[in-house]
Amino acid sequence: MQRARLAVLLAAVALTASLPLAGALAGPTGPSVEPAPGGDGGVQDDAKQSGSRPAQPSAGQSPAEQHPAEGPEKADGGLLSGLGLTTAARCGPELASPGGVEAQTCVLEQSGDIWARTYYRNATAGRLSSVLTLMGPEGRTVQIHCAVGADDEPGACETPREPARGAASAYSAIAEFAAPEGSAGEDQERPLLLRSGSNSARTPGS
Repeated sequence: MQRARLAVLLAAVALTASLPLAGALAGPTGPSVEPAPGGDGGVQDDAKQSGSRPAQPSAGQSPAEQHPAEGPEKADGGLLSGLGLTTAARCGPELASPGGVEAQTCVLEQSGDIWARTYYRNATAGRLSSVLTLMGPEGRTVQIHCAVGADDEPGACETPREPARGAASAYSAIAEFAAPEGSAGEDQERPLLLRSGSNSARTPGS
């Protein structure tokens, strides 16, 4: 029994070290983490499927139906606490923009289901918009829009779960954070503040 408890504690310490933003939200347990290979984390121009966020704060629950997201999930008791140690996570590095946006994006798999999640912190003192995309085999994508509050607290946004079609390594996720609509002129695009991918390579100044 003591060895089992020690193994759980060591797993929690390893998770917190490898997922800084997730560790700020998580409880005593979390997913096993598989380091993501380096990559450019680019977005494929494929057909997109709108998703939704879970109706309850517990990240272990799957949404009953898909509908436009009302905002990011906040952690009450830990976003990872309901996942258990059987959930596998492939995460990119924690990235930060000069303007004060931090994010880390993961592909999660549990019991044959797969989904994307991005952890973030917004210290820009203003609301942001975010788009999280899960990209899978055969050009399939699932996309969700998230509203990011200006409270400078850790938060998370995730796509709905769906049955995995192939190996988890065939999936990737990317989150893009931008200023909200109306922040730029009519003829100007909203500035992209940060792009965070599950396969993103860490670059200086990112």
